[in-house]
Amino acid sequence: MTRELFQAELRQLQDDVLTLGSMVEKAVLDAVESLRDGDVEWSKRIIAEDDRVNRKRFEIEDRAIFVIATQQPMATDLRALVSVLSIITDLERIGDHAEGIARINTMMETEPLPRRLGYIPAMADRAVAMLRDSLRAYIDLDVEAARQICYADDEVDRLQDSVYDECFQAMVADPSTIQRNTYLLWTAHNLERIADRCTNICERVIYMVTGHMDELNVSNY
Repeated sequence: MTRELFQAELRQLQDDVLTLGSMVEKAVLDAVESLRDGDVEWSKRIIAEDDRVNRKRFEIEDRAIFVIATQQPMATDLRALVSVLSIITDLERIGDHAEGIARINTMMETEPLPRRLGYIPAMADRAVAMLRDSLRAYIDLDVEAARQICYADDEVDRLQDSVYDECFQAMVADPSTIQRNTYLLWTAHNLERIADRCTNICERVIYMVTGHMDELNVSNY
């Protein structure tokens, strides 16, 4: 494989990573919106679409492995390819968390719509912004941007704490809401894990550029 062909393959892999990122971003946003709207049929479609996310992840993985096997890259090139394998794993897991939120919607009982979700939509917006920013840092090889994303993760953690406080207070005030609020706690947990996956992507960006793994997923508050 010539150097030019290798660079073309690497660019194609980057494009595929962005495609997978767009797929899981849409899944997250749709899952939260379907939860808010109580739209069970929409949630079922999101669950079914997770198979497409999985297939795309494995397609990218096969392509990356082929390039590694045929090119036998060294140093920076090898780090770039290994990082693709790590990033697509985190993206596929983000898809799993979106699917988890959609499944929660199928378990919740009917109530006046749209549902009041408290801080959950804000968590979703922040997590999705982190996803976009982490993929931008990946394409730009922007180490400083990757490091800054850990501060956004702290914000997601604070919002999760607010969800927990709100839900527990509601449970104490009205025990009949325990099941509903438990589902909201599960939703917040899925969103918090999405944010953590984004910091994993940023760690890989730093590794690609510097050759060193930095732990970014550490709370600063």
